[in-house]
Amino acid sequence: MNKATAYQQVQAARSANKISIQELIDGLTEDFFELHGDRQRDDDPAVIAGLATIESRPITIVGIQKGQDIAANQARHFGCATPSGYRKALRVMRQAEQLHQPVLALINTPGAYPGVEAEYQGQGRAIADCLLAGQKLKVPFLSIIVGEGGSGGALALACGDQVWMFANSTYSVLSPEGYATILWKDSQRAAEAAEQMRLTPKELLADGMIERIVPEVTTAADCGELKGAVAATLKMLAAQPVATLIKARQARYRKF
Repeated sequence: MNKATAYQQVQAARSANKISIQELIDGLTEDFFELHGDRQRDDDPAVIAGLATIESRPITIVGIQKGQDIAANQARHFGCATPSGYRKALRVMRQAEQLHQPVLALINTPGAYPGVEAEYQGQGRAIADCLLAGQKLKVPFLSIIVGEGGSGGALALACGDQVWMFANSTYSVLSPEGYATILWKDSQRAAEAAEQMRLTPKELLADGMIERIVPEVTTAADCGELKGAVAATLKMLAAQPVATLIKARQARYRKF
């Protein structure tokens, strides 16, 4: 079998056949109680958040999700969260700290919603608040990039103690099309750009940007192995003193 190119990896990460965040939550948890709203303005459906248990351990889950049809994708801006979405994520992260529950972030987004209204509502501030809170969170924090991990929109939730990536996923500062447009004024050179951006899981693992590559799961029924790995990692992180956990997390990001 021929090795997939970087741009083929991008296309696989964007595939409509990618497991949805909701399906993934259903496969990883014994139960899930969804929480809504940012307590300030709105409830962004691009961000799903709530309480659950994984192998009987209470946990808080927050994810950025795409829709499974046109209507859902339009409502979720095709997986691009608004400021209300990031404020909802921030709210449940802080609640997790109060409840002494670890946080699991599941990410599939091409980036934060870039609309003018989002900028007026404080998109940059909302992302920055998530980053700051994530770095200071006094509970274990695991981030998993399921499909696309685009720019600050993904980084807002990809600031855990460890970051994992699905085998068919990408993580980059912007899309290959955007890179090609900025660098060469030609979006048609996206495949060439992807090769230069080092956005594939294998490259990011080699560069020390992530800790693990997760085998693809396509249905909730396939999540058994991943569920065990998540539970074991959160248990290991929870065994560390809070000060040690935070110091190690902050040191991880300072080296970038």
